[in-house]
Amino acid sequence: MSWENTELPKVKSPRLVVKKSERKLYIFAGEKLVKTYKIVLGSMPEGVKMEADDGKTPEGAFYIFTKNERSKFYLSLGISYPNIEDAGRGFQENLISPAEHDAIIKTNNEKQMPPQNTKLGGEIYIHGGGTLTDWTAGCVALKNEEMKELFDAIPLGTAVQIMP
Repeated sequence: MSWENTELPKVKSPRLVVKKSERKLYIFAGEKLVKTYKIVLGSMPEGVKMEADDGKTPEGAFYIFTKNERSKFYLSLGISYPNIEDAGRGFQENLISPAEHDAIIKTNNEKQMPPQNTKLGGEIYIHGGGTLTDWTAGCVALKNEEMKELFDAIPLGTAVQIMP
């Protein structure tokens, strides 16, 4: 069930699922779908994010590591990109150093902010700013009023699954 035009209730045990091909963000409480939002993505939305400035929205399992009330795109929730899988790929492809690899793994294991300035990229957020067309640098964007609703309902550590 999709509650497109209702206010988001308090969500217990929330998790977010982003389906890039559908341009939708789903909020679940456990296994129960609570709400669906229309989203837009990076300027090059197809495929997996491989490196900084490729315009792609990453895919995989992440978590919310920060809530930013002073985002230049209204409000924002920080997505823990790069994750452990990204670190492994980046290390194998010589995009990141052993120290960067280890730092990504350590911060992911501790549910902290991963390094944001490696060749893999970073600063991937769910934020406001509108949903007319894919326009972000790899982030997930919602309408401002929907971002406010999501921001208020989602705690740090919330799981985020981004799918093709």
